[in-house]
Amino acid sequence: MRLAVGVDAGGTSTRAWVVDDEGRVLGTGTAGGANPNSHPPESAARAMAEAIATAMSDSDPAEVRAWVIGMAGRSKLTDPRIAAVFEREWNDLGFVHAGRPRLVSDAVAAFVSATPEPDGTVLVAGTGSVAGRIRGRDMVATVGGYGWLLGDEGSGFWLGRQAVRTTLDVLNGNHPPSLLADAVLDQAGIDPHAPDAAFRLITAANAESPVHLARFAPLVSAAHAEGDAAAISLVEQAAALLTETALAARDEGETTPVVLVGSVLGPASPVGDAVRAALHASADVPVLGSDDGALGAAWLAALDAFGPGMPRPKTGTVEEGPRTSPSPGAVSPPSRPSKSSWPARG
Repeated sequence: MRLAVGVDAGGTSTRAWVVDDEGRVLGTGTAGGANPNSHPPESAARAMAEAIATAMSDSDPAEVRAWVIGMAGRSKLTDPRIAAVFEREWNDLGFVHAGRPRLVSDAVAAFVSATPEPDGTVLVAGTGSVAGRIRGRDMVATVGGYGWLLGDEGSGFWLGRQAVRTTLDVLNGNHPPSLLADAVLDQAGIDPHAPDAAFRLITAANAESPVHLARFAPLVSAAHAEGDAAAISLVEQAAALLTETALAARDEGETTPVVLVGSVLGPASPVGDAVRAALHASADVPVLGSDDGALGAAWLAALDAFGPGMPRPKTGTVEEGPRTSPSPGAVSPPSRPSKSSWPARG
């Protein structure tokens, strides 16, 4: 039996799939984050190897013919010292007939997981945001993706930062009280009635890495669900920015699919709902949600190993391997904010 392996190596978790030359999924594995931008190289490489080993628990490593890794932060592996750390772990996997893995963007793996079409657009909005033009299941151009200082419009970082800015405007009397402002101050542990509440919020926001402002983004969704005007405005702005980013990555009149990736564009996100509606209205094209990126990576590996006639694996065909414990730091969605406790201003 000939096998192919796909890996989705993210910042929070890593997933691996093993498929055979008939497209059947023989095993899966999950481990902690393997993005070398987010984790020390040793722990990132170890997590990746752990996910693969779990997926391969009932398979012979010598039967693997190709493997593909969809990795956020793969550019780090251009550093020979970091690459050597990963290669040590890879060499221990026993893939003696597969050679080195092919590294692709995690966005490419996500696109391939969602559609059999070789061309289209992938729009990613998690902590950051970027759109990619996909041709032949490869990323040939990008729009955005410049990071928090220069871009990331409509992303989780952007939503979190705007939520804090809106709260500061409320504290300074420039905006009316809102459920969103209540929620931001509650999460930051700041009394809204304190005379120096605005200064405390500024200090708290600047006390950590700027991208950590993304932790306030779920509060926007929760307040939006309660009909909060400030949150509704931010959702509309974020959706407009992300839609513009996606369309900028497409040719005029293009009819290929758009694949949405990331927590900000998920099925439970009001931003995702608004982006889907806007794309349907402006371009009338298929708008799809991504599946497990490891599925996409596994199909790419199967195409490499067994040729273009390989069927795309289906999530319903997975024979679950034993899973590792969830990675630390998983965040549950916040509870909805209660009705505003702000005093009326006279």
